[in-house]
Amino acid sequence: MKDTSKLWDLLVVGAGPAGIAAAINARVRRKEVLVLGAEIGSSKLRKAPQVDNYPGLSGISGEELMERFLDHARGLGAVIEEARVEMVYPGEEFTCMTKDFQMFKARAVILATGVRQALLLPGEKELLGRGVSYCATCDAGLYKGKDVAVIGDSPEAEGEVNFLAELCHKVYYFPLYKGDVQVSSNVEVRLEKPRAILGEERVNALYLSSGEELPVSGVFVIRDVKPGEQLVEGLKLDDGAIVVGRGMETNIPGIFAAGDCTGKPYQIGKAVGEGLTAALSAVAYLDQR
Repeated sequence: MKDTSKLWDLLVVGAGPAGIAAAINARVRRKEVLVLGAEIGSSKLRKAPQVDNYPGLSGISGEELMERFLDHARGLGAVIEEARVEMVYPGEEFTCMTKDFQMFKARAVILATGVRQALLLPGEKELLGRGVSYCATCDAGLYKGKDVAVIGDSPEAEGEVNFLAELCHKVYYFPLYKGDVQVSSNVEVRLEKPRAILGEERVNALYLSSGEELPVSGVFVIRDVKPGEQLVEGLKLDDGAIVVGRGMETNIPGIFAAGDCTGKPYQIGKAVGEGLTAALSAVAYLDQR
């Protein structure tokens, strides 16, 4: 781990696409940048077999795209370390405390913490990227003409269901919320509760509470996910997302936020754009000081 006595210009909490984009743009403007991430990169992006909606890099794997992001940032001199930040203390300078009680100081902070995963289904983690997906927009093309299941925590999942219904042979939808379900007529709505995702090398079935094993080639889990730890006392949230302005500034001067932690949509392009904007705003904040 790096010297904790150093005062960094910018400390980025989170080493996914948003955090790395922020680091790249801050380094271009010659700021000293430290990135601390509970994991280096994004595990969800790394396990994406193919990314087709990132401009200019059609068909690239999630693993390669994440490595390109990291190589770019490191090549510009950003320091990227694996460490879980537990708390950020505001003041004339910001102090970030890690899980192992190391303290790092910075003149500005960007939160790019992503979102917290809900309780996983058995088989979900093991088959992520091998039939389990969290994004129909990203991965629907891989299941054209195939049978898939969608598990949705809220009515917002219905848009993803209808999109899949245009491409897949058969879509089974498992709404985990109460109320009317508004999906295409060719979608089969099932009210049983999924208990596990089955498969060896790839997904081959969804195990239901009734004991049925429903044969499918893919399972899309669309959750109403919450952001990561509320790292800063007094940080303003709205329905679990960090509230930001047009410049990605939070309600606490000197703290900015970007990526999934600011709310939907959970897309790479959105995260990268917000990371860039947060970095530019942080640089302006530092220069004004």
